[in-house]
Amino acid sequence: MRAFYAAVLLVETAACMLLPARAAGGQAEALPNVLVITIDTLRADHLGCYGYRDIRTPRIDALATTGVLFEKAFSPVPITLPSHAVIFTGTLPMLNGMHDFGGNRLNPKQPTLASVLRSKGYATGAVVAAAVLEKHFGLDSGFDFYSADFPIDLAESQAHTTERPANQVVDRGLAWLQANTSKRFFLWLHLYDPHWPYEPPPPFAEQYKGKPYDGEIAFTDEQVGRIIDFLKQRRLYDNTIVVLLADHGEALGEHGESTHAFLIYNSTLRVPLIIKPAGPRRFPARIVPAVSTVDLTPTVLDLLGLPTPAVVQGRSLVPLMSGKKGATATEVYSETFVPRLHFNWSELRAVQAGRYRYIQAPRPELYDLEKDPGETTNLYARRKALAQETKARLEAVIRKYTPGEELAQKTSLDPAMAARLQALGYAAFSGGEAGSSSEQHIDPKDRIQVYELVRHGLNASQRGRLDESIAKLQEALKIDDNSAPVHYALGLNFYRKKDFPAAVQAFKRALEISPNYLLAVSNLGLAYAQSGDLDKAVPLLERALRMEPTSSAAAFNLGTAYMRQNRVPEALEAFRKSVAAQASFGPGHLAVGETLLYMGRVDEAIPELQEATRLLPRQPRAQQALQRALRAKEATQQKEQPRAPR
Repeated sequence: MRAFYAAVLLVETAACMLLPARAAGGQAEALPNVLVITIDTLRADHLGCYGYRDIRTPRIDALATTGVLFEKAFSPVPITLPSHAVIFTGTLPMLNGMHDFGGNRLNPKQPTLASVLRSKGYATGAVVAAAVLEKHFGLDSGFDFYSADFPIDLAESQAHTTERPANQVVDRGLAWLQANTSKRFFLWLHLYDPHWPYEPPPPFAEQYKGKPYDGEIAFTDEQVGRIIDFLKQRRLYDNTIVVLLADHGEALGEHGESTHAFLIYNSTLRVPLIIKPAGPRRFPARIVPAVSTVDLTPTVLDLLGLPTPAVVQGRSLVPLMSGKKGATATEVYSETFVPRLHFNWSELRAVQAGRYRYIQAPRPELYDLEKDPGETTNLYARRKALAQETKARLEAVIRKYTPGEELAQKTSLDPAMAARLQALGYAAFSGGEAGSSSEQHIDPKDRIQVYELVRHGLNASQRGRLDESIAKLQEALKIDDNSAPVHYALGLNFYRKKDFPAAVQAFKRALEISPNYLLAVSNLGLAYAQSGDLDKAVPLLERALRMEPTSSAAAFNLGTAYMRQNRVPEALEAFRKSVAAQASFGPGHLAVGETLLYMGRVDEAIPELQEATRLLPRQPRAQQALQRALRAKEATQQKEQPRAPR
């Protein structure tokens, strides 16, 4: 099966290069531009054009009046990274393999909307607003320009270094457009502001006092207007397909969930979707049947008159938009694997078939979305026959869209990346196996209290409130003591408090529950090292690197431990592995350079230290090390100069 899908991808790549660009009528002619705006964490029912009266979103509402608004659009997964993978590949997680916000990378051979359009001569650009979409995860595939420059270091990450506000995203997007308006372009802008924590800038903080989530949306609406105004001023708007949608919604306390990712109800699955076609072609203003964001890529390609890669699983919405006979709603699939991958509880999978949604869980759920859009009354026990019928439809969807092997490249979540994701509010733990509790099938809705305690605990930790974080995590462990990730998070807090004996005990407990938990292995080694017990630390750090050979953090930590043992050649090899794993890893280049300088290999040290200063411009240590190396080289050259004859 792997060979089959590899062949499909290779054939499609070649086909994209050979097929001529054609417009919808089949005639070769200039294709329109494409602008896709994804707004993170935006509920459809918090926009004016979707009937919400407590907000002012004039720019998005105006876009809806010139385009097509889909009243019932749903995301297959309520998590930023896998949702965007769905949007831009037109494939579901069962095929593309992107189930989570860590531990996977989009296969570079898989066609994306950007790669198809680039093959047709489009200039392709993207500006993303959060580290969860940085290049490491593969969504840059097909883009000539992909702006996602978020600082990476091994220190505790802070939210301001892992995200940027909508005005900065739009600034960069406009700069790219300025340089590319003479070309046919595809631009993707990712706006993150409605994501937790909700901290709208003035005047929106004052205008929406008590409703900061709405304030973030209103601010984002203003920034969307800047892009639209630019297109209109340059007379590009009419010849540009504009798509605005969200990757997922936000629970806002419904079903006990504060944010998103853990449960799959309307609150986090229903999203806005607005498509403004190019040219004079007109469609109905509002579409009622349910659709999925997996349909976005085939729809855009259909509007352009371009062929859709065979691997795409979504369907074009153009027939539905055109009102063609037989163009009706289909089953809408959704899932979350966060409870399974991060807590070893059950995953959740669902299908929406007509008016009903069936959720597959240890305690299954069935809802009538027409009578009960808030999904408060579980009909499963009362409507067993209907439940079984809908369950069968879910199983059929899963069989239909699940290949023999997923396409994503699997990676682990190293400590640096975990810290960056936690700074964005994600309960980021997984590094492959995230726990092996004896309770294999705990229903996530029965552990939502634990999840919320952990989420609040991680938030407190990221903001330096370590004692508060410890208290939250210990409260969670009173409910479920067999959670390896929670013991791991507790250990991190003790480590940051420099209570290394307590950190050791917490990490050891995590490994008792889950022996192959990479993050716990790595951090237990670090805790032993900080305690001065290098004999216990080094074997653990070596094991961590064996478990994840491509982890720059694991290699760097091992090199540091080797240096403390005065094992300089082994340290140099480990530091070199850290930069081989990630060429932009500044601390690794600094460590390689300093080690070479210590060994007297000045000529080799200088380029490494020059790269370190480029990657770490605010790091005085890098500048100082480079100056030492240059002085050493100068001194050597002076000694080697022949003396003038007397």
